[in-house]
Amino acid sequence: MPAKRVVSGIKPTGNLHLGNYLGAVKQWVAMQDAIQAEGGETLYFIADLHGLTEFIPPADLRSQTIEMTATLVAAGIDPDRSILFNQARVPAHSELSWLLNNVARVGWLNRMTQFKDKAGKNREGASVGLYDYPVLMAADVLLYNATHVPVGDDQKQHLELARDIATKFNGDYATELFTLPEPLVSAAAPRIMSLRDASAKMSKSNPSEQSVVKLIDSDETIAEKFKKAKTDPGMLPDSIDELADRPEAKNLLTIFAALADRTPTDVLADYAGKGFGAFKPDLADLAVTKLGPIRNEMTRLLDDRAAIDAILNKGAEKARDLAAPVLRQAQQAMGLVL
Repeated sequence: MPAKRVVSGIKPTGNLHLGNYLGAVKQWVAMQDAIQAEGGETLYFIADLHGLTEFIPPADLRSQTIEMTATLVAAGIDPDRSILFNQARVPAHSELSWLLNNVARVGWLNRMTQFKDKAGKNREGASVGLYDYPVLMAADVLLYNATHVPVGDDQKQHLELARDIATKFNGDYATELFTLPEPLVSAAAPRIMSLRDASAKMSKSNPSEQSVVKLIDSDETIAEKFKKAKTDPGMLPDSIDELADRPEAKNLLTIFAALADRTPTDVLADYAGKGFGAFKPDLADLAVTKLGPIRNEMTRLLDDRAAIDAILNKGAEKARDLAAPVLRQAQQAMGLVL
């Protein structure tokens, strides 16, 4: 059985928050360790090309790419163990995407729900890139013959599209070039909600600063946000099922469990019958203990942006070496080169 090759990307957004960390970045670190322990390989990239689907000032895109890289390294992605790079430094992503555009069908893209959600009522004013970016996502993983791709619920449709494109390409051109990637679903990846309204995801766009814990927050700010987080007057139960109608309580329990690498049921065993006056200070201390070192290392790394640039260059060189033969074989299959 071939070794696993995991490929995943993240858009370069500024001010990453706790939800980004627990839902994606922390999972990447765990995958890096687990996949490599099995003899596999992990490739992680900053999806700066995807960042272009909606206008972003060039200086912001450059800065956010560097900041995202620093965050990933500070959180535990080791550029000596994983291949860490940004898309734009590997032109094969764009080149393969154009080839796959001629294999993908319009009907397939019309079924992509995320375009409808992101474009809203202004579909005619949306960029072509926003409509077509699922094909670039397919190229991102097919280019490296990824065996597995980490996916959340909102990405499953995109992975299915990548598999459809790979199958059609292989069939149309009588080749076995592209591997059909399998989804890698982490049961540990939690959905983190706002600290002020647990019916909404934690988001930096929320007008309330108290609703989101940013990775750049000071220890004092982190602790304050958790101590002021919205809760209810009830005690913590001994069963998670009893939190079904208590979203704020369930959200804080989810965060505690994810930060502590424990199950919610295990955490409840320690706090059943206790109120949030006891729970929230402990959660605040835990969050400071876990997030403080990441912030400190991220700050240190950002003091030397040239070093971050060197990390991206090194990773891109490795990625280009892996991508080149796959792109060339695709070009040969389609009759573009000898």
